[in-house]
Amino acid sequence: MTRPVRATINTAALAYNLSIAKVAAPNSKIMAVIKADGYGHGIVEVAKALADADAFAVASLDEALTLIDSGIQTPLVLLEGIFDASELQLAIDHNIEITLHDHSQLHWIQQANLNASLSAWIKFDTGMHRLGFDPADYDQLIQAIDKMPSISSALGLMSHFACADEPERIESKQQSDIFESLAIKHSGKKSLANSAGLLSRDNAHYDWVRPGIMLYGSSPFAYRDAYPTELKPVMSLTTQLIAVRQVKKGEAIGYGGNCVCEKDTTVGVAAIGYGDGYPRHAPTGMPVYVNAKRCYLVGRVSMDMITIDLAHSPHAQVGDEVELWGECLSVNEVADFAGTISYELFCNITPRVKRYYQSKGVS
Repeated sequence: MTRPVRATINTAALAYNLSIAKVAAPNSKIMAVIKADGYGHGIVEVAKALADADAFAVASLDEALTLIDSGIQTPLVLLEGIFDASELQLAIDHNIEITLHDHSQLHWIQQANLNASLSAWIKFDTGMHRLGFDPADYDQLIQAIDKMPSISSALGLMSHFACADEPERIESKQQSDIFESLAIKHSGKKSLANSAGLLSRDNAHYDWVRPGIMLYGSSPFAYRDAYPTELKPVMSLTTQLIAVRQVKKGEAIGYGGNCVCEKDTTVGVAAIGYGDGYPRHAPTGMPVYVNAKRCYLVGRVSMDMITIDLAHSPHAQVGDEVELWGECLSVNEVADFAGTISYELFCNITPRVKRYYQSKGVS
């Protein structure tokens, strides 16, 4: 027997969420973002489920090579580009597109003796202030790149929104305006919109959109009902009760003894904890579902266990299913309670949690 913690990935939901992106941006190609092991869902299986995407975006050459070694033939884009000059020839050999965002990368290309040209995007910082060249340097940079035979003439133009998850904020319009000022001068392909931009800013679609978190069934917006979508949850994180016990009024539960029962309480112990990636800082009152009934955490999250008030599932017993997020409980609600975002919850799932893949119909 193995620990009952599992992450069940519905590949049909992935494909369905991709179709939502296509409907929302019908005139754009889809660059599906599957970095960080497919946002914790398993990069190879995610890529297979998203076979209808026009390209995949990853963070590093290692991620790209993992996909290639697994037989994935969809075009690949390195969102962070290359990390040193030694990666240039590998990118060429495997026909992987790179992103140029720093002068060091241009220097490496100038110094390299490459046997073919690189397919590349050039990224400009329109307001994120993370990666990208200064938009004021556009003309100078394009002229310099035009003189580099190692970079393909089919150069893409890219930037990234900082605040698209809050569509009412002025920053996104400011970024769009800056990007448009570059786009009207640029003859190649263009890409600006992430998931939130794709769903809320039609004027940001351009030639390529880059959906990420929405593909995994999580709302990309800070205010979850601001732009309702039909996204379907992809990951269900579940475990089982391994004990049910009675705790008397006035007795404390868990490490620190900070959670004291106000009445006699039936407590379930479930086999999951921060060693599995469940957030240690999840508070008393965090919802979970036991036998499809909404219940709540009591006491601190341990490395391997959580404790649950079973008042709303009084007939629960050892072996019954506990859902931490999934079809009953939105990962966004869990993230809100934990003071984080769904991206982190997905990516924090540790290797000891077994992933199971199924294609379950969505409606």
